[in-house]
Amino acid sequence: MSESAKNAGGGEPALMDSGLEYVGVSRIDGPLVFVAVQHAVGYDEVAEVIDAAGHRRVGRVLDVTAGMAVVQVLEGTSGLSNQKTRVRFLGESLRINVSRSMLGRVFDGIGRPIDGGPEPFSGLRRDINGEPMNPYVREVPQDFIQTGISAIDGINALVRGQKLPIFSGNGLPHNQIAAQITRQAKILTGEVEFAVILAGMGVKHDVAQYFVKNFEDSGVLSNVAMFLSLADAPSVERLLTPRSALTLAEHLAFDLGMHILVILTDMTNYCESLREVGIAHGEIPARKGYPGYLYSDLASIYERAGRIRGKEGSITQVPILTMPSDDISHPVPDLSGYITEGQIVLDRELTQRGLYPPIAGLPSLSRLMKDGIGEGKTRPDHAHLASQLFAAYARVKQVRSLAAVVGEEELPPLEKEYLAFGEKFERTFLAQGEFENRSIDQTLEIGWDVISFLPKGELHRLTQAELDAHYRER
Repeated sequence: MSESAKNAGGGEPALMDSGLEYVGVSRIDGPLVFVAVQHAVGYDEVAEVIDAAGHRRVGRVLDVTAGMAVVQVLEGTSGLSNQKTRVRFLGESLRINVSRSMLGRVFDGIGRPIDGGPEPFSGLRRDINGEPMNPYVREVPQDFIQTGISAIDGINALVRGQKLPIFSGNGLPHNQIAAQITRQAKILTGEVEFAVILAGMGVKHDVAQYFVKNFEDSGVLSNVAMFLSLADAPSVERLLTPRSALTLAEHLAFDLGMHILVILTDMTNYCESLREVGIAHGEIPARKGYPGYLYSDLASIYERAGRIRGKEGSITQVPILTMPSDDISHPVPDLSGYITEGQIVLDRELTQRGLYPPIAGLPSLSRLMKDGIGEGKTRPDHAHLASQLFAAYARVKQVRSLAAVVGEEELPPLEKEYLAFGEKFERTFLAQGEFENRSIDQTLEIGWDVISFLPKGELHRLTQAELDAHYRER
């Protein structure tokens, strides 16, 4: 290739054993490299970016227009030069090895081991973008997953195949809740193989160590695969982390018939990286600078959960996202709420009062709960008790607002009973230890204990038979 062609950032491609290579690039901007190409380059195609010292970095094609390919470099562009950088296009999308042996291991965002172990051996390499799931063959999620957390199991139940995000904020204990769910989650119906995959995006080193040590100490690490893109890793790696995790989940669920719970934390970090790449690419920003395709990009991740008719396995997702300034109308939680089937909202006031887990009773909702509870799944009284607890706690919020105006001593006796119920509900039902694993029967019995602080005449959502069987007279 001539020197002039090299300096042009493109020129004639040299055919190599592993693909087409170009010497020199047109422009380097943030995590992006712009290469003038003379052959057909595909969107999402893998590229090797080679610096002057011969070190290789993984990249993928983000856009191709008018003979110019935009390559997103996963390890960052530090140290690259326009003239001496070489780019080799490999003619395929990014793929990772998938295998059952990956359980018990820790990987980076694109499936490379970071636990000191060997590369996973497998004859299967899968595209990290997955394959679209035909809506016609989707089955309705209807099997209860017990997390051992009363605030979830009792009134916001998680169902196998559901997408149920946790809306949190900076400083709230979402990592502890994620670890607790990972340790305790199990399916009650039948003998099934169950595993958890944790994808961490932009997590700090101490948080990563917390997860690893927590799972090792509790003995569940052998049933957990972790994909961690650490805070000091290039931000663009975060864009691939959830996709790598879900690729393994799809193999375990739909090829091997396992039931997989995927926890994604923190989706806000993921969206920040998406915004960073979009701005570097020169895209026109939408709300708060996020790209206009944020909704469809999030949907491409969330919609990889579910069940397929004729397949034994399933994928359940619990994405965790931190809301900037606790703003639930921020684009990330707002759009996530449209795609997913409910949300678990963490309350800063409960945290300040020393209550764990600080799950807000009223804003939280599981839209598929009704399909996963009841006779043969949890207990026949579950649905009515959950509805009554929710209604009574809503009344507590009204009474507290009134007490703030007139004073608690001026309230009628019934309103004071509601205040007593609210305190008992928060202290004994919502609150529990970080390592306390409650069965669904224990959760419901605690629910009956606290609802019995109210007179029977106020419990309109429970049947007389349920009251006769479970109500505790005071």
